[in-house]
Amino acid sequence: MDVKYDLNSYVRVLKKASTPSWDEFSQIGLIAGAGIFLIGFMGFVIFALMSFLPGGV
Repeated sequence: MDVKYDLNSYVRVLKKASTPSWDEFSQIGLIAGAGIFLIGFMGFVIFALMSFLPGGV
């Protein structure tokens, strides 16, 4: 394990990284929120189906 090489790699990545603009940040937030909502809605639908079908939970 070459520590100097690893540190140089980390520094190079940090130099290329930048803070996202407000537009990028809000777009990521909207996409993440839509994904969380979609997964939650699918879970609710599965729960509702299992509750109303015979032999469900």
